[in-house]
Amino acid sequence: MFFWICSSFLQKFYFCVSFLIIIMERENVGATNSSDSKLKSSYNFGKSFLGLDKCNACIGTSACKKFFKEEIRFQNWLAPHLRLPPADLQRYAGNHSDDGESWRPVEIYRLSSKSQHDLADKRICSTFTKKKLCSIEMILKKTKRFQKWKTAKRLTPDLVQGLPVQFLRCPSQRLLDRIIRRYTEVFDACSVYMTHLTDKDKMRLLYTLSVNAHPIVLQIFPGAEGWPFPKYLGSCGRLFVSTSSHPLISLNDSAPEIAADLVYQLLQTIHHLSNNDLNYFFYFTQIDGSTFGTFSDGRLFVRDTSSLGIIDLQNEKSDRDRNIEETDLFSCLSSDCPPILSSCSNITERQNLILVCKNILPYLLSGKFPGSTQQEIDKFIGVCSNNLINDLEAWKISEKLMNILRPWRACDPRFAYRYPECKYS
Repeated sequence: MFFWICSSFLQKFYFCVSFLIIIMERENVGATNSSDSKLKSSYNFGKSFLGLDKCNACIGTSACKKFFKEEIRFQNWLAPHLRLPPADLQRYAGNHSDDGESWRPVEIYRLSSKSQHDLADKRICSTFTKKKLCSIEMILKKTKRFQKWKTAKRLTPDLVQGLPVQFLRCPSQRLLDRIIRRYTEVFDACSVYMTHLTDKDKMRLLYTLSVNAHPIVLQIFPGAEGWPFPKYLGSCGRLFVSTSSHPLISLNDSAPEIAADLVYQLLQTIHHLSNNDLNYFFYFTQIDGSTFGTFSDGRLFVRDTSSLGIIDLQNEKSDRDRNIEETDLFSCLSSDCPPILSSCSNITERQNLILVCKNILPYLLSGKFPGSTQQEIDKFIGVCSNNLINDLEAWKISEKLMNILRPWRACDPRFAYRYPECKYS
């Protein structure tokens, strides 16, 4: 009798415990779903932050799925609070994943600052509609320039005349054909003709070239072919994504062997941009500590190409300068009108070295080496900053600096881009 009573009691106890466990699990599931929905809602940043509401007066949409599937995230999205960064920045740190598990750092850019974009948009609306808000795309579509683009079968120098970007200051037909063939925001037709571009595609390409050619440079001169530029990963609205980097200015206080390696690479890069198999001469109109950067393996590259121009050395010198500039609405999307650009005939190869010697080398190399070595370095920096007579002298100075710095380049895992190969060379 006692055993029967105890057994009945235990059965009721187990039933109560099981019932409580089921209720608690349901509550936990509900709480988890609730927190997941809150987490998801934090990612919902809308179209205006990306600039999708301005398309097709934008860069493109090739990376939008990655943004909305959370395969591209702003860096602070990996933190618990999951907040968007300030909208007024031009460059953001981010992360990219193909499988949702392994993440690699990327950089997310605007063509220009949001305030500059907004100012240009308001100026267009107030000028052509007398309203504060309007469809930028519809106004740009009605311009004479875009009507020419619509009917053109090939991108020719007259179609980019008057655009403010330095990259198109001295355009050749060969360079423009390369843009059309390698424009990755559309399906690659491997053709120099624009027949595979819709009106939407033409508007996006024209808008990008009018504001900042940086994403176009990354597309048509990919790092996989040996060009010193980051990899282009796509765009969404007025933002585009490329591989991540560390600006050179963050390495000003680096050890002598690191500084020597960076400057050695920098001089090599400058030489490659002036002398390459494709006979393109890349020149800078401005250089500072953020123009160049390094990858995680220590390789140096051009981080910002917005002040980069290009001259086709296969063109005759007399054919490089454009005719009288004709400015229009597209000339004023990112700068004052008319654009002030340097003459192609006045650009020489020594220009790049002079800018590097003035604005980068003193900060990387000053006071880091023993007495006689430092004196020799300072002497060459002083000469190439102020007294270069011609291109030949510039490259002699560059070669002498590289010879001084070469022995200081350590061979160890910090320089992964050339280690362990440097041990056997």
